[in-house]
Amino acid sequence: MGTLFLISILAGAVLALFAAIGALRAYFRLRRARAALQSTLTEEVDRLSRRTGELEKNLSTLDARAQQLPIQIAELQQSLSTLRVLTAALAATLQQAQRVLSYSALKTLSAGRIADLLRYRPKNDPGSG
Repeated sequence: MGTLFLISILAGAVLALFAAIGALRAYFRLRRARAALQSTLTEEVDRLSRRTGELEKNLSTLDARAQQLPIQIAELQQSLSTLRVLTAALAATLQQAQRVLSYSALKTLSAGRIADLLRYRPKNDPGSG
């Protein structure tokens, strides 16, 4: 009975040794997986940190541009008002120029017709003698 007991103790020790080797393998795989995960997470956190910095910079730029918009809109509205005044003045000037030109054309046309009438006298006219 002592040998059987000794064999079962040795068999248990061999099984415990295999279990210990399996446990060590699992532990080393766990460490490798943990190191890979930590490395990946560190890289991702660094990448996200850089992107966050870029986003903050772009947000600051957009904020500065947004603050300039009301000033630019006011300047544009002022320019539009000036353009309206200048357009109205140009339209009035053009109307005056058309009146002057049409009066001048009528005057020239009338003077030309009078001159034509004076030059043209029929030969049978008794007063043309």
